Amino acid sequence: MRLVLTEFVSLDGVCQGPGSPSEDTSDGFTRGGWLVPFMDEVFVRRAAEWLRLADGLVLGRRTYEAFARDWPEITDPDDPFAELMNSLPKYVVSTTMGEGGWGPVTVLRSLEDVKQLKAQGELQVHGSGRLGRALLGAGVVDVVRLVVAPTVVGAGRRLLTPGEAAGLRLTGHEATPSGLLLLEYETVGAAPAGEYEGVSAFV
Repeated sequence: MRLVLTEFVSLDGVCQGPGSPSEDTSDGFTRGGWLVPFMDEVFVRRAAEWLRLADGLVLGRRTYEAFARDWPEITDPDDPFAELMNSLPKYVVSTTMGEGGWGPVTVLRSLEDVKQLKAQGELQVHGSGRLGRALLGAGVVDVVRLVVAPTVVGAGRRLLTPGEAAGLRLTGHEATPSGLLLLEYETVGAAPAGEYEGVSAFV
């Protein structure tokens, strides 16, 4: 009964087009595929473990349409993601989308609709940076899983931009052989703040 935001980000916070130069070229983005050089066995194993925890996927319209185009084309029986990505229930948050063809799919019209779904098990947001940011700001996200690539993309949409603050607590971390950082956080409400009064307060 939790909502998990799973995102691939570069060191400078870009979340756009991690898997291919042609994955997401919106707004003139030409630097896609930046995660691929760092994918390794440990990353694939962990990402597959995460996906197996999902009872459903929550997606924005743009990500849903990209996934609907690409995932049905992956027919390798040994692919650890394709069967689940194609078979899990999808919940698309959109005010403009009609019926989707990559199912099972349900169209949601508001963040409030997402809140109502959380009783159904673990829902995972993949990609969908704008949606993930909105859900985090609305206090709906319970867990943030980040895969941080050791690269500076220098352009593209960032996952976290100026907006609502959120407090996080690190609950897991791992570095893969290729240099990816796998980070897991629980949300803890408001972002804390303090005033530095010297090192004696910390020792």
